[in-house]
Amino acid sequence: MWHLSFFFLFFFILTSPNYKTFTSTATSLDILDQTCRTCADRSIVFSYNVCLNSLQTIPVCHATNLQGLALIAMELALENATTSISTINKLLTSGTLDPFALACLEDCLKLYSSAVVTLIDATGAFLTGEYGIANVWLTAVMEAATTCEEGFSEREEMECPLKKENYNLFQLCDIALCIINLLSLHVNS
Repeated sequence: MWHLSFFFLFFFILTSPNYKTFTSTATSLDILDQTCRTCADRSIVFSYNVCLNSLQTIPVCHATNLQGLALIAMELALENATTSISTINKLLTSGTLDPFALACLEDCLKLYSSAVVTLIDATGAFLTGEYGIANVWLTAVMEAATTCEEGFSEREEMECPLKKENYNLFQLCDIALCIINLLSLHVNS
């Protein structure tokens, strides 16, 4: 009798939507962890923790393969850049910064505004399979974040008020860049 009960319980678990969600979630988390580890092993500036924590914020059902992970990283970078523009505008109108800081923020605003367009172009190139072009655009956005940061370092006592935003944009683009490079290896092999 217990065999029949066990069979029904086993059948119920396999056919329940929660079981399918669990197995797909486990697979997604595995590819997410493996991808972040692989990328971290390939670069000294790549942050495994930023990769894992950033990509996990999106429901894992959207990230079951490398293409999905790359797309999510680019979408997060775009969100970061857009939010950073709002932050820059608030800082520009705060009335608490000296002329040097204001000039640096104006430069950062131009860089981030351009980064938004470039990220959209990178996403389009990626979606059409033009991985090399997507890599160039992502690298340009990473350079924009670095340039924004460096502008403030021209004055030793000045700390960049966008330090976190610059770091996150750089890392999110690096995540997408690494994943696209992994995809390129699969396409070329």
